[in-house]
Amino acid sequence: MGDHVVVEPYIVPEGTDTSETGHYNLSEGSNFIGLGGNGGGLAEKISVDERWVHKIPDSLPLDEAALIEPLSVGYHAVERANLSEKSTILVVGAGPIGLLTAAVAKAQGHTVIISEPSGLRRKKAQEAQVADYFFNPIEYDIQAKVHEINEKGVDAAFECTSVQPGFDACLDAIRMGGTVVIVAIWGKPASVDMAKLVIKEANLLGTIAYNNTHPKTIDLVSTGKIKLDQFITAKIGLDDLIDKGFDTLIHHNETAVKILVSPTGKGL
Repeated sequence: MGDHVVVEPYIVPEGTDTSETGHYNLSEGSNFIGLGGNGGGLAEKISVDERWVHKIPDSLPLDEAALIEPLSVGYHAVERANLSEKSTILVVGAGPIGLLTAAVAKAQGHTVIISEPSGLRRKKAQEAQVADYFFNPIEYDIQAKVHEINEKGVDAAFECTSVQPGFDACLDAIRMGGTVVIVAIWGKPASVDMAKLVIKEANLLGTIAYNNTHPKTIDLVSTGKIKLDQFITAKIGLDDLIDKGFDTLIHHNETAVKILVSPTGKGL
């Protein structure tokens, strides 16, 4: 009673293997609390199975703990890439998930390059110090810039935009035998330069949500390797949910990373 916790908000079919060796993020029919039922973050109270509850240190503010879930998406993506120690990576797209994916890679000691056309998003990435290099793909040839930093190309590239030029940049930037991880949720088909994929003997991976990464993500934050407060770009109350919440995310999403909603508007 009274413990500070974060919830891994899965809804999975009965009988799903949720053990440390299970891949419950791939279970057919799985969903998320708030999207597929069972209440949500704006409900006064919700009930979840003990399996999905993760205790956090009292020293970790609840405001920051609200970002453990999206940070786990980035953690799982980086884990999927199976990087060697001190790799060089490219993150294409510095929206919320791109930023947090870069933050995980940077915290693990990798050299991180960000490609992002929005000046506001690049500025936030620089302020948060989640990367070593920041480029506008409209102004610069990202492949050329990558090869200036690492002659062979990056070990892995993370596609966080769901647009064709973003994917193409990833495939161009990786070294021979490198890896492209698709993190973004695409709403339309993409084309793949199969010749380039074959000649580079590249690894092309998808990643969805997270799988047994919440404890490792909590550890990364609680040990101070990632500072989450810098990703909270606004704190609003329930009365401002539409105008300052959803409207911002739909029409001005380049200005926001995490908008924290609470009854008082002052945070948790």
